[in-house]
Amino acid sequence: MNDKQLIEKMGEHPESYGLNGNYHSTVMFLTGIDVGRSGGLLRGFTEWLVVRRGECNSFYWHKLVLLDLFPDIKVGGWKNPDHLTPDQHQQAVEQLCTLVLEFLDVRDDPRELGLMYTRYAAMYAHIWG
Repeated sequence: MNDKQLIEKMGEHPESYGLNGNYHSTVMFLTGIDVGRSGGLLRGFTEWLVVRRGECNSFYWHKLVLLDLFPDIKVGGWKNPDHLTPDQHQQAVEQLCTLVLEFLDVRDDPRELGLMYTRYAAMYAHIWG
């Protein structure tokens, strides 16, 4: 099973992966896979989300996904299951899967990945000096 198939199946049948539809548990599951692959699954995902948003920030991908979906959300309590309603958890998990699938197309295309990192570096050039 390749990465795209994994994300698609996880999104369609989260219970098959021991997930309950909670955003935090889905994030932890993906983080575990990413760590198990030495960062190979989501390497560049945070940078891609920053470029996609078009604004510099220091948030990691799990918060950027929430901000993409709920622009006014306070991301500080995102780990608390009560921070989101059940409907918002479902929306966040669906958005996460959608974004990861879009990202995998970029990650797997060396030219697109290089362009994304170039855009990211340009966005931060004034900060990095």
